[in-house]
Amino acid sequence: MNKIILIGGGGREHAIANQLRKDAPKAKLYVIPGNAGIAMIPNTECVPIAATDINGIMNFAREQAPDLVFVAPDDPIALGLVDRLHDAGIRAFGPTQAAGEVEWSKAFSKDFMQRHNIPTAKYGTFIDFELAKRYVETMTPPIVLKASGLALGKGVIISYSVCDAIVSLKEMMLNKKFGDASSTVVIEEFMEGTEVTLLAFVDGENFAIMPTSQDHKRAFDNDQGPNTGGMGCFSPAKALPTISPDHDVIKTIVEPTIQGLIKEGRVYKGVIYFGLMVTERGTKVVEYNARFGDPECQTILPLLKTNFIDIIDACIDGTLDKIDIKWEDKAALCVVIASKEYPEAVRKGYPITIGDLHKDVTLIHCATLRTDECTEFANDNELVTNGGRVLNVTTISDTIEKARNLVYNEIDKVTFEGARYRTDIGA
Repeated sequence: MNKIILIGGGGREHAIANQLRKDAPKAKLYVIPGNAGIAMIPNTECVPIAATDINGIMNFAREQAPDLVFVAPDDPIALGLVDRLHDAGIRAFGPTQAAGEVEWSKAFSKDFMQRHNIPTAKYGTFIDFELAKRYVETMTPPIVLKASGLALGKGVIISYSVCDAIVSLKEMMLNKKFGDASSTVVIEEFMEGTEVTLLAFVDGENFAIMPTSQDHKRAFDNDQGPNTGGMGCFSPAKALPTISPDHDVIKTIVEPTIQGLIKEGRVYKGVIYFGLMVTERGTKVVEYNARFGDPECQTILPLLKTNFIDIIDACIDGTLDKIDIKWEDKAALCVVIASKEYPEAVRKGYPITIGDLHKDVTLIHCATLRTDECTEFANDNELVTNGGRVLNVTTISDTIEKARNLVYNEIDKVTFEGARYRTDIGA
């Protein structure tokens, strides 16, 4: 490949960019919009176009005529970027807008699961606050409230009383806590169990699962505080360390999902994310995502032994069954360093200091930039914070415990004002 365009600018995209550079070393890599860490990758250029500026991306893609456009985040998938690229004759990796509706509409995804007998929590979908309130009043807490649309991984509220659920429902539906994303709300029964992530490559018909992982979504230690986009992750998941081809999860969830999408004319190509809950009554689907998770991607992708470009080509061309994908038989762990205010609104621009990290530790940039006129705390050309989840410290090792020890021994070498992280990832 001569030219690749990668869409996105977070930690997931930094991990993807690292893998693309490893497996396509001679290709020019453009990342839209990228971040300060991605800009340090050799022969890589960050392009200041928003990932949601579909027309801007299309104009740039037409000018560059890349061999591949990798669409990594959820928003451009929901906005139909892959469709636009296909229509322009540009080779693209990622699901179409219709296939991606399994993520960008939780109302659709729940109805889809029901239509295809895929196990999930009991639920109701509402656009009217009073009807939603009456439904909540019939439920036994805890009660799960979900914004149907995209909300940066934060659109889920778990309420432990009916009163609290109604207050949260009002914030979501009437006060627009998550903007238009919560104009439709899905209300679910609470599932007791362990949450596990299963990712799979899909070529429209065939699929290849990746190692399982477990994300820590609550902001603070011991799963306390509000939901976030993810504060850390480890692989393999302890609750589902391995999944064989005849495992119940494959038969009751993965295969029915892929076949259901085909039956509904939503042929899916790319990466699909199964958020699973392992309960005493079997494994059920919490949610789908139409792309790599974050920080699951940063955790799992370094374990990949097969050439990433070969897998991408196979997904696009419908030949995934012709490729034998290999993974390192190791454990991986990722810890997020976040700004103190996260997941609420954060102040940006704090200078970042990075010490000499162990050779087996990788630092992934999520929300960083070099200073410009918009920052207020730093000097010129200084590395600064630019969001809530700022950096990831990752490693792979023989066991999760060894990976934990290495990451936590090194993590305090990365500092900025208000930096915080969970101390119990993988514990």
